[in-house]
Amino acid sequence: MHDVTVNASERWPGIEFEIREVAVQGMQCVPEVIGALQELEAVAEVDVIIITRGGGSVEDLLPFSNESLVRAVSDCRTPIVSAIGHEQDAPLLDFVSDLRASTPTDAAKRVVPSLVEQESIVNGLRNRARVSVANHFEREATQIRDHRRRMTTVISHIVERSAAQVAHLAAQVRSLSPAATLDRGYAIVLAGDGSIVRDESQVKDEQIVDIRLAKGRFAATRIKEIR
Repeated sequence: MHDVTVNASERWPGIEFEIREVAVQGMQCVPEVIGALQELEAVAEVDVIIITRGGGSVEDLLPFSNESLVRAVSDCRTPIVSAIGHEQDAPLLDFVSDLRASTPTDAAKRVVPSLVEQESIVNGLRNRARVSVANHFEREATQIRDHRRRMTTVISHIVERSAAQVAHLAAQVRSLSPAATLDRGYAIVLAGDGSIVRDESQVKDEQIVDIRLAKGRFAATRIKEIR
């Protein structure tokens, strides 16, 4: 028992024990061990039960092959660890227990995790998680930058095409505007009321008209009809 509590406490300081001292050989061994099992089964806080004793002769260890004790251990709902004798000893209790430990010290090491080891594992997992998160954000940031560059390129192409289309349309509009027509040597003739003269019949002899050119304007009088 001492080896179990000392090693368990070293591995996980603050661990709590429910200890039942019983006879570990002789006539009282079986009933006392069974009674202790029943008591510990009733304690909700008990996570595992270790049945342990040091080495001894074959006769000393016979109670741990007793059918009643073996059945009682088999019926336990709480996990049972058998740590009876030394490695070479093999009472029947070993075969019905949930775990067989070679020694009491081995039982403590196999049942109670090392706080130092657990902290190391947690720190390792924390570091891995930190690196994983950092890598994830870096990948996402890279993707965002790539998407931004692609979007900028696409938008630039769209703007360039649109600008070219606007310039083309503007050129067409300019080519169709009255000013462009005048630039090509044409003139606009306006009657006295300001209406555009489209037919010579709109202007009578001696009637004054307004002639507009690309640059400037002047008045003219119709002298006669040209045949």
